[in-house]
Amino acid sequence: MARRERVMRMSVEQPLWRALAGYRVLTMVYAIGLFVSAHDQVARPWVALGYFAVLVVWTLATLPRVANAASCTRPFLAVDLSVAVVGILLTRVAESPERIDAGAPTLPSIWTAGAVLAFAIKGGWRWAAFASTLVAVANLAERSGVPTRDTIHMVLLVWIASIAIGYVVEVARASERTLARALEIEAATRERERLARDIHDSVLQVLAMVQRRGAVIGGEAAELGRMAGEQEVALRTLVSGGLVPVSRVSEDAADGALVRAVEVPDDGDGGPVDLRALLAPYAGARVSLAEPGAPVRLAPDAARELTAAVAAALDNVRTHAGEGARAWILVEDEPGEVVVTVRDDGPGIPEGRLAEAEGEGRLGVALSIRGRLRDLGGTAEVISVPGQGTEVELKVPKAGSASRGKAGQR
Repeated sequence: MARRERVMRMSVEQPLWRALAGYRVLTMVYAIGLFVSAHDQVARPWVALGYFAVLVVWTLATLPRVANAASCTRPFLAVDLSVAVVGILLTRVAESPERIDAGAPTLPSIWTAGAVLAFAIKGGWRWAAFASTLVAVANLAERSGVPTRDTIHMVLLVWIASIAIGYVVEVARASERTLARALEIEAATRERERLARDIHDSVLQVLAMVQRRGAVIGGEAAELGRMAGEQEVALRTLVSGGLVPVSRVSEDAADGALVRAVEVPDDGDGGPVDLRALLAPYAGARVSLAEPGAPVRLAPDAARELTAAVAAALDNVRTHAGEGARAWILVEDEPGEVVVTVRDDGPGIPEGRLAEAEGEGRLGVALSIRGRLRDLGGTAEVISVPGQGTEVELKVPKAGSASRGKAGQR
């Protein structure tokens, strides 16, 4: 069955880049508006006009640069911060000393904070501290070392806000990596359980049969059965604890953490199938099948997994109840779910035996039955009374199986 790679991309910081792009444009307009409202008081307006021309071109032309961390390179950050610092220092040329002493805003005004925030988002709180310190020094130089209260407030605000945002970005990146690792572990666990189910349904069953038949026949066959039993124990141990695949690819990419997991898509066109047709081959002399008169439709993957769970339950009947045991399969098509019950007339399961078997690595019920139903969003309940047989009730929701079927087609 062909496999495909499913990519899940997560990025907490990507919205921050989009917000930064909007902030740069809005603060550019704000800075120009401040100049226009007081242009008649500016000592050298042509200096301010020249700077604003450069600021407009630079802000609009570099919008793609602040789209993500990959585009926002170190050289760009250096030039961007230089535009802000130069604008602050040019204020002394454009404005009169009286206006500066009165608290006139710098030419870039709060646009400067956008350059500092780019450092914070790109490199974290250390980069933010470096950039905000340079801006603070430029503001102090523009005020000739005698800053006003507003200047001090703005410097502190930019410094604290940028460091805080940088720290939050670092925490978000660490959280993304943790979540990516958790998702890849979940994908690895599901793959391990799928392999374990397949192995249990084929190899382990054959090894167990060889062990039993070899012990009955005796001679060289007994030795072969003993070896098969040893290999069965080793394989069960591997299935229960060692089949974790190699770690999936997890990256802290420029636009967020990346998780790739291998999926096995459905065969065929993915249309609903009749569960009765899949269960019919299991009916026989010692297995009775009771089913509705109308088709019992399920998504292909749900129908196959439910059928495999029924097959695993019947294998348990033959293994533990004996070749002469009878079994009954009852299919019920409820409005919201499909219920399949497998019942036998064997000796039943002693209390605590299932938990003991799972601890020994015998995962027939845990993986081949309960694991399959859990993956489908359903449940598997085993009811057994010693001396009165065993009943396995399998429930699969129709809505959940349908969504899985559609997901497999994408």
